[in-house]
Amino acid sequence: MGNYKVEISGCNTGELGSLSSEEMRKLFSVMDKDPCARDILIEGNLKLVLSVLKRFYYKAQNMDDLFQVGCVGLIKAIDHFDLSYDVAFSTYAVPMILGEIRRFIRDNNSMRISRSLKDLSYRANKMIQESALEEGEGVSYLELAQKLGVDLYDLSLALSSMREPVSMYEPIYHDGGDTIYLYDQIEDERVNPDFSSPLAIHEAIQELDQREQFLLDERFVMGKTQMEVAEELNISQAQVSRLEKKAVKELKKVLN
Repeated sequence: MGNYKVEISGCNTGELGSLSSEEMRKLFSVMDKDPCARDILIEGNLKLVLSVLKRFYYKAQNMDDLFQVGCVGLIKAIDHFDLSYDVAFSTYAVPMILGEIRRFIRDNNSMRISRSLKDLSYRANKMIQESALEEGEGVSYLELAQKLGVDLYDLSLALSSMREPVSMYEPIYHDGGDTIYLYDQIEDERVNPDFSSPLAIHEAIQELDQREQFLLDERFVMGKTQMEVAEELNISQAQVSRLEKKAVKELKKVLN
């Protein structure tokens, strides 16, 4: 998205400017006295909002709406930023922009989360951001649970429940035309395919070529991961995924 001149909320992204660290510092130092400084800071950081939006490019969301929501987060960050934090403005602003966008997506999501879980998640995320700013490091779930006075399981449930739903067909890796989707990484705990007769399976496997036989044996008998098999065959994980699907498909044809 950043490589093209896209019209978002009436704003030509190809014409957006940016501010240097020194310019930002000067504007923040006079913002209380000069009302124009705030407007300049907002306009000079719109590219920051766009950079955050890239994370949501494949989420089937209206990018124009998300840009506007992200700008709300940017304005909040500008209004609350203090030069005494001794951190880059982007370090402070990105979590606020992300939080604003994610809240918007959650509140407009078809999945309904209880108010108690939402409240717990918001309090926990706020504490995580404050810890990152004040101490410069993250805080563990155990420490969070103790500070909030809640059970560790309830905290984990609250934080995980607020994550955005992801399609099983979400592409997570691409290698020269071979794409690995999320469902390729979901573990199947069955040692063998759920066919009724082991003898029939054995005979059907003999109909496959040696490479397919080896792959099925390594994956479903030895229980190796696609990555481990890829290293043995000296090919990519994406190719293993594709070959595995083809082998299972051929096996089903023989059995039928």
